[in-house]
Amino acid sequence: MRLHRNLVYAVIDGLQLIFNENKYADKVVEQLLKRDKRWGARDRGFIAETTYDIVRWKRLYAEIAEVKEPFSRENLWRIFAVWAVLKGIRLPDWPQLEGTPARRIKGHFDELSKIRKYRESIPDWLDLLGEKELGEAVWTKELHALNQQASVIIRVNTLKTNKKALQAALKEEAIETLSIKGYPEALELKERANIFKTNAFSDGLFEVQDASSQLVASFLGAEPGMRIADACAGAGGKSLHLAAKMENKGQIIALDIYGNKLKELKRRARRNGAHNIETRPIDSTKVIKKLHNSMDRVLIDAPCSGLGVLKRNPDAKWKLQPEFIENIKKTQQDILNDYSKMVKPGGKMVYATCSVLPSENQDQVALFLNSENGKDFKLIKDKKVLASTSGFDGFYMALLEKVS
Repeated sequence: MRLHRNLVYAVIDGLQLIFNENKYADKVVEQLLKRDKRWGARDRGFIAETTYDIVRWKRLYAEIAEVKEPFSRENLWRIFAVWAVLKGIRLPDWPQLEGTPARRIKGHFDELSKIRKYRESIPDWLDLLGEKELGEAVWTKELHALNQQASVIIRVNTLKTNKKALQAALKEEAIETLSIKGYPEALELKERANIFKTNAFSDGLFEVQDASSQLVASFLGAEPGMRIADACAGAGGKSLHLAAKMENKGQIIALDIYGNKLKELKRRARRNGAHNIETRPIDSTKVIKKLHNSMDRVLIDAPCSGLGVLKRNPDAKWKLQPEFIENIKKTQQDILNDYSKMVKPGGKMVYATCSVLPSENQDQVALFLNSENGKDFKLIKDKKVLASTSGFDGFYMALLEKVS
């Protein structure tokens, strides 16, 4: 591979924003790719993948480069040089890369690779927490899996098409896809591509949604004619899937504290042809109170640490703090207690997170079932999805039934 100066400069600028100014990697990459209209797919791919790669392995590369945060521009170049040497890329004769000690970099890499927190590039506190909650063997495997690049998975929108027809439509646009055993509506892209520019996307034939996330709608038991609340709907990936499962029959009330996310859901619903979704921002306690004891199904896709989706959001491990996890556990319990009141007697609720930590998952369900509001519920089943065993995002879901 030959390095091009303007592409590498873009990567260095992006790393400066992500590491030193705490910007989100996905937003930074999105902006970088708009810099030069002449850049083709290969150039854009280099910028995105290199930036994410260095974000993912920040601790390891910084340790090898012997630099500390906040990183000066010179030190960002040193980190980039470590990336290039370890990838086997011949360094060009640029002043910023002069004197790169390739042999020493490889030697450091071999030494540090024996220590998990460096090898898997994770903060000390997070490494200790994961081991404490999952055990050393499971955590070691899970960490390794979460450091792999995520596949691009899409969900067929069955309101408009089926899997075979979608595969054919995408093939016409030079995008090859594979079915995934055990995931009836999922397709995996053979190669990464900008699928948002396809006619199939603008026609609403699919949504990008990880395979693990696609398990939730079936787990909830959504059926045509039901009344369902998606209590933490966000931009509505799961609401749209529920609408397809319900064949547009019945009602989905999509709730969220962020009104702008619900506006995005409305746009997506129009594109998907999903007509049974009503959005309601949670701007006071009255919004939930009005729905008490009235829902056949309630989905609580709770805010969480996001540790199960580090493949797609590698910068999250650097942004997370121990106090955030403690605070989010309190929030999860509050949400369970408040939103469970929407379930009608005989109705069911799913509590789900994209975390792999038991303290955010089964421990929260057990705590709820032992609470005053939880005494009317029983656990029907739960499912723990690990990235190391599924190959997809880490996820958790528990199905509870209101018995009285």
